[in-house]
Amino acid sequence: MLNHQLLSLIIKKAGFNQHISFFFTDYLVNRKTNYSWNNFSSSTFNINIGVGQGSVLSPILSALYLSLFIYILENQLKNLKIPTSFISFVNDSLFISQSNSIDISNSCLYCSYNVLTNLLEKFGLVVKHSKTEIFHFNRSHGVFNPSPLDLSLLGGNILLPSNTWKYLGFIFDRKLTFYQHVDFYVNKTISMVKCMKLLGNSSRSINPLQKYLLYKSCVLPIALYGFQLWFYNHAPIAYHMKILNKMQRHAAI
Repeated sequence: MLNHQLLSLIIKKAGFNQHISFFFTDYLVNRKTNYSWNNFSSSTFNINIGVGQGSVLSPILSALYLSLFIYILENQLKNLKIPTSFISFVNDSLFISQSNSIDISNSCLYCSYNVLTNLLEKFGLVVKHSKTEIFHFNRSHGVFNPSPLDLSLLGGNILLPSNTWKYLGFIFDRKLTFYQHVDFYVNKTISMVKCMKLLGNSSRSINPLQKYLLYKSCVLPIALYGFQLWFYNHAPIAYHMKILNKMQRHAAI
């Protein structure tokens, strides 16, 4: 939940026109609301946080608010000489650490997480510890059993690394083969192809042209979702093409 007073200061510091700053100060500060349910209506109370869920201004104001947070966070990590990178997509953020040692990597992530939680608290924000997870990429050919990351002293959980990681719809494995990613989306499209048989009515089904349009507009975009990650020059794609050909045979039949 965003602090209104801080957000107003951020808008002023961002260099916006004075009229815009005045508008958002009036729009955000000293807001009141009440809740109604059937015949019940609550008393009016103050709202000093948040930007209103569903508002068209909400994503813009949130981005402005978080831009300052990310700027300060990156400077703190740099000043503390913690070799981690930070990226964020709306409210889904990542710490990235690269090292030849899992212990060193976990140590950097632990310190970064500590800086993050302290800074978020100052901004009036919180981390959903239950949604925090960890994933390691690894190129070794032997057995790989990375140690867990214990964040319990920081209010978090003990994070056990998984074999795959799903982020923004992309399924990553430790060696970046993307076998699981292709399997998942091909199975999804095969199910869709089977459901196409249900289209039509009791007297006739959809014609071949309609099936072609369905395949091009509904099946292929799902089957090839994220293909830029694994389809490039000199990449081993024999397995991926085999699975996609299987899906294509189902569709053709």
